[in-house]
Amino acid sequence: MSEQVRAWHKNSKISSQKARLMADAIRGLDVDRALAVLTLSPAKSARLYEKVLKSAIANAEQNHGLDVDTLFVSEAKADAGMTLKRFRPKGMGRMRKRFHRHSHLTVAVSERG
Repeated sequence: MSEQVRAWHKNSKISSQKARLMADAIRGLDVDRALAVLTLSPAKSARLYEKVLKSAIANAEQNHGLDVDTLFVSEAKADAGMTLKRFRPKGMGRMRKRFHRHSHLTVAVSERG
C-alpha cells in the first residue's frame, strides 16, 4: 500500500455521530467521486468533509508529488472532540444539562495501484 496523506479539522462544531454518516459514505471512493457525493449532499458534515478532502488532495499533490487522478479516500473518520456543558432552566427551579458536542474530522488519501 502506498503512503497515506492526511488532513484534519479539529473541534468542528458537529457531533461525531452525525459526521460519521458522511465519513462512511465517502470512504473507499475515488477523490473525484467523493467530491461529487459531498457537493450534492445537503448535510452540514458534507461541507466540512469537502474542505478537509480538498486539503488532503492539495497536500498529496504539493508536498508528496502524488498524481491526483489515481487518488482515493483510504480513510475517513470522525472522533469525539471537546464537549461544552451548558444548562437550561426547567420547571420548578430545576436545571437541565445540554451538551454541545464537537468532533475531529480526519481524511486520508492514497494512490491506487
